[in-house]
Amino acid sequence: MIIYHGTTMIIKSPDVFHSYRNLDFGKGFYVTTVKKQAERWAFRKAEMTFSSTGIVNVYQMKDILPGISVKSFPDDLNEWIDFVCACRDGSLIYKEYDMIKGKVADDQVYRVVNLYRTGVWDKKRAIEEMKPYDIYDQIAFISQKAIDALLVFQSSYEVK
Repeated sequence: MIIYHGTTMIIKSPDVFHSYRNLDFGKGFYVTTVKKQAERWAFRKAEMTFSSTGIVNVYQMKDILPGISVKSFPDDLNEWIDFVCACRDGSLIYKEYDMIKGKVADDQVYRVVNLYRTGVWDKKRAIEEMKPYDIYDQIAFISQKAIDALLVFQSSYEVK
């Protein structure tokens, strides 16, 4: 499977050590199967760092091997929303897995998640509000073991 990572540099040898904050699935190396989404991430990262160019790195992801623990969230957002809230709040539950696959709490969705997280809305209301949003996918590589076993750098290209 082809997957993408949007940033401001070419990353031929990705690692989990440069993740600096708690994201949807904790600290890790994040990719997506959606090229357009990676391009948006690259462009946004370039803007945030005042870089003139975003870079999309393209990887081949091999079939998952025995010994790689994977957490996948189904289309049902019930478990996903609690996991994302826990990770964003600093929980280390994500470290139980080598990889985590699921939806993305982009800016629109994260506003809804945050209303749930802070107790303004209950879970039912938050999930109902998220359904109309375009929700892309993400794969978080939590362990270096998973990256080394599954990712092969293919190419990169610029987005402006």
